[in-house]
Amino acid sequence: MTQVTIREAVMQDIPQLKTLMLAYIVDFYQYRQPEDEKLNGLIHQLLEQKEGIQFVAETEEGTLVGFATLYFTFSTLRASKIAIMNDLFVIEAERGQGAAAKLFAACKGYAARNGYANLTWTTAKDNFRAQAFYDKMGGDRSDWQTYSVNPTSGIGD
Repeated sequence: MTQVTIREAVMQDIPQLKTLMLAYIVDFYQYRQPEDEKLNGLIHQLLEQKEGIQFVAETEEGTLVGFATLYFTFSTLRASKIAIMNDLFVIEAERGQGAAAKLFAACKGYAARNGYANLTWTTAKDNFRAQAFYDKMGGDRSDWQTYSVNPTSGIGD
């Protein structure tokens, strides 16, 4: 079993973090590869820690094997700030060995230490492994249904 340390991402992580993020986006979720400048911009924005933060799981040898991303927003119902865990990813070879639990704990702890009223996340309906993991971590399944739409201009103007 590989021992991993969880820490906040730093500038020196960008090459490995970018590789992990591409594995998550393209290989795991089978989305199209984002433009290089957009992905770089997102990583840099998260490193500023104003709108979000990333945590990485690092082996003793300095290899990144996973990451988690929090975005910061607000809840009208709670009249407070909340954190959204948009991503939690561990490479296949390291799954089931504790890295995901440590990344999740880092996100939960960060939210608690920084006064967030809630930590929320979603996962794909068919990602049963992730659902079982989140159930084990004490997550409560929401009564809310998630929707999304691609923005368009000119409608309703």
